[in-house]
Amino acid sequence: MRRVTYSMGVSLDGYVIGPDGRFDWTVPDEEIFALATEEIRGVGVHLLGRRLYETMLYWEDAEQDPGLGFSTREWAELWRELPKVVFSRTLSAVRGNARLADGSPAEEIARLRAEPGEGEIAIGGAELAAAVAGAGLIDEYRVRVHPVLVGGGTPFFAQAERRVDLELVESRVLGSGVVYLRHRVRHPAERHGRGTE
Repeated sequence: MRRVTYSMGVSLDGYVIGPDGRFDWTVPDEEIFALATEEIRGVGVHLLGRRLYETMLYWEDAEQDPGLGFSTREWAELWRELPKVVFSRTLSAVRGNARLADGSPAEEIARLRAEPGEGEIAIGGAELAAAVAGAGLIDEYRVRVHPVLVGGGTPFFAQAERRVDLELVESRVLGSGVVYLRHRVRHPAERHGRGTE
């Protein structure tokens, strides 16, 4: 079954966007772009909310920017070709290799898992991720922890009153001081020793 992953940059105190609406502390350097490129190669489809979709529209035409370096250009090309599903109550059309969602996040994920296709189902955007996490559908969290405290804003993790056991599968400290963490969700059957297969 296709895994559902959630990956974003986050402040040390757990926010993807600060209280002022800014996230300039997540601007990627070459090493982070290389990591993002590595991640995106394993993605088959990306689900995102309206705000993140609008932020990422820059990358639809980024190759026109003569200032892009090789790693940035490579990531932009992969992103542009990647199929995307956008969840929005206000948009009536989307650009590029994207379509508007027909159903809820859980319905879209079930449909994508039932269809032929390879690669992970990636989630982008904290609000969308909260809905997917609330339905128990996230299989892996990928967090790039930036060395900054922003004091509030939009949290990376949904503030749900339920326990989720995780297993650390990878960690890296990048040159910029960013710490990359990958945690696999241990689903209830695994916690009770029954496995998932």
